[in-house]
Amino acid sequence: MHLYNLTLQPPTTATQAIVGNFSGSRTQEIIISRGTRLELLRPDVQTGKLSTVIASDVFGSIRSLAAFRLTGSTKDYAIVGSDSGRIIILDYDPKSSSFVKLHQETFGKSGARRIVPGQYLATDPKGRSVMISAVEKAKLVYILNRDAAANLTISSPLEAHKNNAIIHHIVGLDVGFENPLFAALEVDYSESDQDPTGEAFNNAEKMLTYYELDLGLNHVVRKWSEPTDPRANLLVQVPGGQVASTDRFDGPSGVLVCCEDHIIYRHMDRPQHRVPIPRRQHPLEDPQRGIIIVTAVMHKMKGAFFFLLQSEDGDLFKVTIDHEEDEVKAVKIKYFDTVPVASSLCILKSGFLFVASEFGNHYLYQFQKLGDDDNEPEFSSTSYPANGMANPATPLPHAHFRPRPLDNLALADELESLDPIIDSKVMNLLPNSDTPQIFTACGRGARSTFRTLRHGLDVEESVSSELPGIPNAVWTTKRREDDEFDSYIILSFVNGTLVLSIGETIEEVQDTGFLSSAPTLAVQQIGADALLQVHPQGIRHVLADHRVNQWSAPQGMTIVTATTNKRQVVVALSSAELVYFELDLDGQLNEYQDRKAMGSTITALSISEVPEGRQRTPYLAVGCEDQTVRIVSLDPESTLETISLQALTAPPSTICIADMLDASINKTQPTTFVNIGLQNGVLLRTVLDPINGQLTDTRTRFLGTQPVKLVRVQVRKNPAILALSSRSWLNYTYQNLMHFTPLIFDNLDYAWSFSAELSPEGLIGITGSVLRIFQIPKLGMKLKQDSIPLSFTPRKFICHPKERFFYLIEGDHRVLGEEAANKRLQEMRQAKQHIDNEMLDLPPELFGRPKAAAGNWASAIRIIDPVEGKTIQTITLDNNEAAFSLAFVPFSTRNNEVHLVVGTAQDTFLSPRSCTSGFLRTYRFTQDGVGLELLHKTETDDVPLAVMAFQGRLVAGVGKALRIYEMGKKKLLRKAENKTFSTAIVSLNTQGSRIIVGDMQESIHYAVYKAPENRLLIFADDTQPRWIVAATMVDYNTVAASDRFGNIFVNRLDAKISDQVDDDPTGAGILHEKGILMGAPHKTKMLCHFHTGDLITSIHRVSLVAGGREVLLYTGIHGTIGILVPFVSKEDVDFISTLEQHMRTEQGSLVGRDHLSWRGYYVPVKAVVDGDLCETYARLPGSKQSSIAGELDRTVGEVLKKLEQLRVTASGF
Repeated sequence: MHLYNLTLQPPTTATQAIVGNFSGSRTQEIIISRGTRLELLRPDVQTGKLSTVIASDVFGSIRSLAAFRLTGSTKDYAIVGSDSGRIIILDYDPKSSSFVKLHQETFGKSGARRIVPGQYLATDPKGRSVMISAVEKAKLVYILNRDAAANLTISSPLEAHKNNAIIHHIVGLDVGFENPLFAALEVDYSESDQDPTGEAFNNAEKMLTYYELDLGLNHVVRKWSEPTDPRANLLVQVPGGQVASTDRFDGPSGVLVCCEDHIIYRHMDRPQHRVPIPRRQHPLEDPQRGIIIVTAVMHKMKGAFFFLLQSEDGDLFKVTIDHEEDEVKAVKIKYFDTVPVASSLCILKSGFLFVASEFGNHYLYQFQKLGDDDNEPEFSSTSYPANGMANPATPLPHAHFRPRPLDNLALADELESLDPIIDSKVMNLLPNSDTPQIFTACGRGARSTFRTLRHGLDVEESVSSELPGIPNAVWTTKRREDDEFDSYIILSFVNGTLVLSIGETIEEVQDTGFLSSAPTLAVQQIGADALLQVHPQGIRHVLADHRVNQWSAPQGMTIVTATTNKRQVVVALSSAELVYFELDLDGQLNEYQDRKAMGSTITALSISEVPEGRQRTPYLAVGCEDQTVRIVSLDPESTLETISLQALTAPPSTICIADMLDASINKTQPTTFVNIGLQNGVLLRTVLDPINGQLTDTRTRFLGTQPVKLVRVQVRKNPAILALSSRSWLNYTYQNLMHFTPLIFDNLDYAWSFSAELSPEGLIGITGSVLRIFQIPKLGMKLKQDSIPLSFTPRKFICHPKERFFYLIEGDHRVLGEEAANKRLQEMRQAKQHIDNEMLDLPPELFGRPKAAAGNWASAIRIIDPVEGKTIQTITLDNNEAAFSLAFVPFSTRNNEVHLVVGTAQDTFLSPRSCTSGFLRTYRFTQDGVGLELLHKTETDDVPLAVMAFQGRLVAGVGKALRIYEMGKKKLLRKAENKTFSTAIVSLNTQGSRIIVGDMQESIHYAVYKAPENRLLIFADDTQPRWIVAATMVDYNTVAASDRFGNIFVNRLDAKISDQVDDDPTGAGILHEKGILMGAPHKTKMLCHFHTGDLITSIHRVSLVAGGREVLLYTGIHGTIGILVPFVSKEDVDFISTLEQHMRTEQGSLVGRDHLSWRGYYVPVKAVVDGDLCETYARLPGSKQSSIAGELDRTVGEVLKKLEQLRVTASGF
């Protein structure tokens, strides 16, 4: 078995974000790290929308990211710390629109290790040096400078190591142009290591240490070290240093140390200031719970600066420092606003705040004001004795605030993010859809969502209006060449033509010079200010002064099809002849003296737009009934001579020539594509050679069941093609590469570009008798998302076998359930305590729920209708129960009536795993699956993490035991059990009497149920211990599974052993066989292994394309969706693996990670080709593409065609 790994939806999480002028222009951009991928976003200051400029896979794990700028420069660089053991400096090159690696300095081993730097990065604000640090001991400082040619240089590393020290955070201090200083939070563990009583551990001090880089002596010294609060977790740089021209100080310098419940200002030889972190006054809040700051950002303005600090509840606090010169007078803190909990905050100079959320969608907010003049309480260090440091060991009295909806910020844009995908299903449930949808349960806490993902582009409709009849075509046209917007909409009906003018309103007009009594075949704004109409009887050329020149078709003949551009017109007559017209310099249409007979009925014609600076386009494509397409010359030297011919598999219904940029074919200028739509719904795309007119590199794609219509349109000022069949598709260029994506919209019968003031970039189409104007807001989108909000973190969901409903379990730890919260409030009311009802009514999806102690759970079962996109019913669980698993079980003792079994547990603690009691809740369906009725609860002694139907019974993984239950009247009855699993059963799959069991730490076990003896026996397991997350059966002997370290693997059992076990009626043979390696008597063999770089949460065996091959689709916790495609032939395997080897040498990782060791992080990669790496072939320079193709004995076109074919036939993407 050989597999080809392809990412359909790259990760959407944001582990870190930085802001800077990376392109060297005036606008600021944001670089986001998505774990294994870097993305550059550009905010549009006018509209407040974010657009992705470039996204690039790094084939490594990004651990840290920092922006820096050399003194006096206008361009920022990005420094990346990764698991490659190297420090990387990247530059964004706007010309080639790519990241360029400027420096790659090796300092350690690869892999995310404790003492290899890469976890933390800190830069000197003046851009002179950078510190890169490990979690333990190692810190390296690099000096950054420029050489005579103004290129960036990097020095050898200088060590600032401290043995036996754990590093919690590092930051660069702002000291102006004095020697660069770095601050680190460190804990020395040497005494704790030696002391068996644990006293030294409790007394260990957390030190704030300053490291100075002496630029004169070129080494690093530890300058100052003082103990600080033991709960400190984050350092924030405070502005400082003198302004060069004056003696004024920018700020006091030093750092803010963020601790639990407090923020302390510290600097060498300066008094400290301490303020409390304000907390919410929620009646259910635990007053003992500490609050920490999770992320912070500092913003400098002219002569002022402020900090935004975010607590783990999502509340933003504004911190300001009153200072005289470099002396701090007071530190002040006040509540600012509440946004989702972020992994990074970025403030842009244009007045935006970018929130890269930990989980869920990312947001761009605009500052409305800076919160200076509101009446929020402000807490200052001067209102406490000794600036809050009278007794550093005791906490300050609590400060409180009331959260409220956004006031200082306003939402400007939202980036959809699937992260984290916790469970998913792939099925075709939506009406009129020929491809399956991916249903995902995403998110965490009260901001969780259930999302339906459909392959295609989202469409925004602005106008939809009924027409008097059913038109067969629509056009829009300008009056003059230099008009900005379109003036007319022309609709052609079977027996006439309707002309509408576009103004304040859209209304019918008569005096346009168009013939309204006949249908129209083509409309064109021709020359500088004339219009042209082609109808079956002839051509009307309407001049600017409304004079009309007519050309009539010869007696007894009609025009069947036509094609036009600004200077040329070609019409096909019913006698299979071509008539060619060209505009002369006086603006008159002249017919060429000869007509060309084609010998077969002409079904389609196309010419491209006139190239800039030319009089005409030299080629015409003619499609005939005899299943051919010919390229005919329009050159004055050889007018109407046939140049080349292509045979087809069906008669062509439409042809469209368009010049579009595709960087995989030509990086500098557009390529001329001839698109041919056939009557059987297939689209052919061939490349037209501009020199000799030959057709090369044909690619095919099945679009739908109806004959294809092709229309050339404009999307974002670039040419694109709409292909209309039983689905509408758009072929367009995005980030210099060609994309071909369906539109999620009603099927269009015909369409055209539409440009008016309200919709400058729109499209106009007809569906039956409805006229629709729409636009495509987001290009480059592969999956459209529709989401339904959930109350708690989703855990698992399943689809009803007969009805189209999903049943989802959700639950949150450390949250009070509804019942427990009401009980607590009741007690408070009885004790006559004041209860703030406003706080209780805060919407949890914005503000979260108050945290409770460990062991408290809020959980529910939810019924979702995915077609309607809504929740039908929610059943909350009481008694502090939480749901962990669910399954549909047709119990044979109840005539195979389907029941829902939900595995729950009461008072569950996660680590170590324990519960007072587990339950198996059995529900009956009422009202066709809309309602649930609880039949009974069966107690278990551990948490049931996996349940499944098995031969008319229930099989459950309860803790370490595998059990089979039968339906009883009062409860489920235990029938068989196997207790030999080592940790906990997390996944179950079955075929026949075989059960595939995934153990939490011990990989996959094969078990069999022998009914005559009522035995559950394990007969095979894995040779490697693995922490299983998800598993699915590929066939009876083969299983694909994923583990917690981002690996996906396929194991197979030998067919002989499989037959031998199945033929043993009682299982006696298995019982008496000797176990191998302390386990089962047989071992599975590993067929494939691959490291994806993301924790895979679900795997499905599905077919994504109608009639396509089955693939393994997986989803990851970072929001990744990928597929593993099986290769069909040996030659494909050899070809693609050789290509992958060439790509490994040519296309180095952006972070310097070796590709082979990255994909074989824990176990060497086996029998899986990395399709994402192979697909970067399209972005290679032309010379490299040719040399690789030469090594493979193929042309560049053949290699690209093979890669596209693999993707399209497997996924349709």
